[in-house]
Order: sequence, then structure tokens, then C-alpha cells
Amino acid sequence: MSDCITFSRRSFLLMTAALAACKPGSSIVELSGQTMGTTYNLVAVDHGGTLDRDELRKAVEASLVEVDDQMSNWNPGSEISRFNAMTSQATPVSPELAQVIKAAQEVHAASDGRFDITVGPLVDAWGFGSGRSRSDAPSDAEIATALGISGQERALSFSNDHLRKLEPGVEINLAAIGKGYGVDRVAASIESFGVSDYMIEIGGDLYTSGKNPNGENWKIGVETPERDGRSVLQVVETSGLGMATSGDYRNYFEQDGQRYSHVIDPKTGRPIRHATTSATVLTENAMLADAWATAMLVLGSERGLEIADERGLAVLFVDSAGAEKPYTITPSKKFAALQALQDGLS
Repeated sequence: MSDCITFSRRSFLLMTAALAACKPGSSIVELSGQTMGTTYNLVAVDHGGTLDRDELRKAVEASLVEVDDQMSNWNPGSEISRFNAMTSQATPVSPELAQVIKAAQEVHAASDGRFDITVGPLVDAWGFGSGRSRSDAPSDAEIATALGISGQERALSFSNDHLRKLEPGVEINLAAIGKGYGVDRVAASIESFGVSDYMIEIGGDLYTSGKNPNGENWKIGVETPERDGRSVLQVVETSGLGMATSGDYRNYFEQDGQRYSHVIDPKTGRPIRHATTSATVLTENAMLADAWATAMLVLGSERGLEIADERGLAVLFVDSAGAEKPYTITPSKKFAALQALQDGLS
């Protein structure tokens, strides 16, 4: 497995063996930097040897600045931050933000409400947001208060590219879909240079196109859901697809022998309690992979597999199983078929 690239939701490891060779007459262009509170990494194959690295970097970072100006909750001047500061009037939004909000609505409806862009107050209440951290569970009253200003379906209205708050105090957080959208915007910038073989990753969300520098499908390592250390549990082959993994095993606190993860179920207002510890999604773009990975982890493998198979979604679930066999890996029908196809084309 040493020739794969390994990602988690907030970390990145590029194994050098993956880039050890390149076809004659081609060269590898690698770019990386800071964006959206995390990092981006790009690997592209320049077959003609004429790709201007500096111009490519400028285009990539210009795309990222545009996304940050529209989607970032950390940027007080961003379009979404300005909306969050408003009261209840209907507000026109940019076409780009409208695209993301529409996708968020569709995933919310299709996931039994488990993907929710208004979940921020609950995340904050449990100490996993931008406010104070905590090492104890919030009270029932605190959870009820946060639930009162959450709930995407009842708290937001979106029609004719206008967004309105239906509950005072509600705010939108695009952390679970915005990075994926940023990946897609960067992918479009890369392709404008005539590059067809590349991988772009932002904070663990990625899109691959064509072949890797060895002329093979891109090989991405799904991490073993361990709290300490890093290892590859399974290698996924991908080309022309967005990919994202959500896991509950890095960000958590413990109280009285109970572990509370940062993955909050917007229906209950509490961290997930089922056995599913990570969910990996492959789909047509990184924006949807980003959103669906979060939704599938909250749903868990039992209900998640039902929805994935009903909707033809490619999802790989990893569940905690016990001491003798720590993890079970369960692919949806689409995921298994897609990997069989990729294996046949590699």
C-alpha cells in the first residue's frame, strides 16, 4: 500500500512512492498552501512540459480567495458571514452560494435531515466550535436552547436565489460542504490550463482527474480509524470523481468513561452513538462528496446503506467491531461496483 495517498478530514500525507516515476517527456507539478482554515495540495502531470507553475498557482489561489469571500465563516466580511449577521429579511445570494445552498437542501432532504448547515449552535454547545472548548457534556437545557436555533428545514427558506431566516438567531455554517465546493472550483481552474491528469485536495476533501504520474488510477488510502497514529485501512482507486471521508475518532472528549465526539446528530442535538466510525463517499464532484460523507457518518451504516443503495451512492462504511476484529468494512452496492470497474480499467 506504499504507493497511495492518504487523507483524513483534517490531515494530509503524501507518500513519496506515489510520485516516484513519470512518463518520459512529462513532469510533475506540486503546489500547496493555506486556505479556508486548512491546507490545499495539488499534484498535476504536465505532459508537454510547458505548464507555467506560477500562473497555475495564481489561478488556484484566486479561485480559493473567491470561495473564501463567499463561503467562509471565519471571514467576517464573507457573503455567508454577512447573511449570518442579518435578521430575517430575504437576501439575494450570489450564483455560487446559491449552488451550494441548493445542494445542501437536497442532501438535507435525502439524508433524513442528518446533513444540516444550521447545526453550528449545537457544535458550539458541545465545545467543538469556534468558542470555548469543554470537557463535560452540556446540560439538557443548553442542548434544547441550541436546538431552538437549529434545524435547516424549519429555520431557513431559500427560493428564487433569495435566502431568509425563519428563526431569529439562526446561522449557516458551510464547513461540511464549502471545502468540497472549493475543490471543485480549483479543479475548474486547473482544467482551464489544459491539464487533465491531476489531484486537488483541501482539508481531506479531494477530486481526481485522469491518471496519476505513473499512468495509473489515483490511489487514495482510507485511514484506519485510530485515535493515535496513522495507517491505511483500505486503498480506494479513483479517477474523475470527488472523494471525502468523515470520521469521529480524532476530535472528542471523555467524561465518566463516555466518549463524546464532535459529530453531532442535528435531530437529537447529541454526538452520534452508533458503531460507525468513518464514512467515505465517491461522487461526481467534491462538494457532494463532502456533504454526503458527513451525512452518512451521522446516519451510521445501517440506515446509511439503505439510503446509499436507494440513491445509487458510492459509500464505504467503517464500523467498530470489537477486540478480535477491530473494524468491519461495508461498501454500498455502488461503491463495490465502482471499485470493480476502476480495477478493470487500471
